[in-house]
Amino acid sequence: MAELDQHEGEQDLEKKIEETRQRFKNEFLQDSTEKYDSRDVERLQKDDALVEGYLTWRLHVVDEALKMIDESFQWRKEFGVNDLSENSIPKWMFETGAVYLHGYDKEGNKLFWFKVKLHIKDAKTILDKKKYVAFWLERYAKKEPGMPLTVVFDMSESGLSNIDMDFVNYVINCFKVYYPKFLSKMIIVDMPWIMNAAWRIVKSWLGPEAISKLKFASKAEVQTFIDPEYLPPYLGGTDPFKYSYPPLPDDDFQTPICDNGPIVSEDEIESKDSEMEGKDTLESSFNSEIAVKPKKVNFLEESVRGDDNDKGDTSVRTKGPRKPVTTFKGLLLDVSPAEELSFGSGEMEKKSLIILSNVTKNQVAFKVRTTAPEKYRVKPSSSWCEPGATVDIVVSLHGGQVSPQDRFLIMAAEMDSVVSQELTQFWKEVPKTKIMEHRLRCHVLESVKPTLSPLRDSPVDTGSSRQQEVNTLLLQMMTCNSRLEQKLNTCLWVQKVLIGLVLVLVVLNLLCLYLLGTS
Repeated sequence: MAELDQHEGEQDLEKKIEETRQRFKNEFLQDSTEKYDSRDVERLQKDDALVEGYLTWRLHVVDEALKMIDESFQWRKEFGVNDLSENSIPKWMFETGAVYLHGYDKEGNKLFWFKVKLHIKDAKTILDKKKYVAFWLERYAKKEPGMPLTVVFDMSESGLSNIDMDFVNYVINCFKVYYPKFLSKMIIVDMPWIMNAAWRIVKSWLGPEAISKLKFASKAEVQTFIDPEYLPPYLGGTDPFKYSYPPLPDDDFQTPICDNGPIVSEDEIESKDSEMEGKDTLESSFNSEIAVKPKKVNFLEESVRGDDNDKGDTSVRTKGPRKPVTTFKGLLLDVSPAEELSFGSGEMEKKSLIILSNVTKNQVAFKVRTTAPEKYRVKPSSSWCEPGATVDIVVSLHGGQVSPQDRFLIMAAEMDSVVSQELTQFWKEVPKTKIMEHRLRCHVLESVKPTLSPLRDSPVDTGSSRQQEVNTLLLQMMTCNSRLEQKLNTCLWVQKVLIGLVLVLVVLNLLCLYLLGTS
């Protein structure tokens, strides 16, 4: 019944997505096409997740979703969001460190920091500041599409001169209208009491959809939402991170340890440069609809065989990683799964599979990086994929606990020809604009205790069942033994009777002979 309801819900959503697209085309594009960026209109017609985001935020009311799309697309055209880059933002804004992305909350959501004390109200720079925020949001939307953010307003050492209500209202609108479903929560940290009145106004701006996402926390309470490893020391944390520019702060992706023969040497050489390369900020290509039927290049069988042949391995063999069911369609590679790698505590859940499919007509080099290289082994971590082929990458958990904050970065670039020894040099020389990036987060599977059958699966019941079978056999043997004993006794009695009869016959014969002799 639940599956039927879910199926009907999916069909209803598909209908509303199609209705939204059709009505937007008929009601909003007929009058004028100049008020929107054609790239946004094209995305709306192709990206179901984009339309679903607007519908979900407006409780699946198509009229409200259309108004939201109209307002959002006009804003994107006005601010030139699709063309925003570091060069279009004044350098001094990046240097202040007033706004940046860094770290994760306890639920694995990226943290979007606003250092309020570094913000000074200035009408001359307000437009650039708004574009600055849009730059960060668009950059994140491209790198991790559909993934929510946790906004942290760090109000330590701030005062009334740092509060710009117009700017705050703009930030809230970014999540209410321009980037639906992006807001996980908004944490106001260490707010001075004098600003209570201002934030009451902010709560009214949030509206019913987001009011529950607003959290106020003191320095002592902020660890309820964020672990100390992603909090600065002045907030009671242990994060040594200090903002500096350039480059832009990013996840510290490093080369994982690989047990894949010749790839090890390549990675060992490359790891010397991993600290610098891990900070490179490369724009991610996404939502390409190219599809090519692939051939199969399977590294998985080799991996499983290698694991099974390990010396001294007396453990029970486990099944390989499950095949992913979702796919991210990129310009160079299709990546499965689309968003997350799943790991659990059981032996069968300590491996996860990444499938890369080359959708180009050229060889594509790829490499995999992670924010937790000490936990994971990747095979292969760096190689290439032939045109139309696929590559299976096995990610194994080898130490520590899986965390929602763990991330994997897949980098890919086209190349004319490739030799294993040339990969390191290739990655050093390839232009950043030619590299496709895709990020995967880690998902922790809930440990499920197996349900045991009361008759067959329970160890205790199985033991008692076997004991009962043994007892039954013993009883049967004893019964047979008793019957045999009875038959034996009967035979012995018959034997005695027969012996007695024989003796009687002998006596009678002797008596007859005696009588004949005397006559």
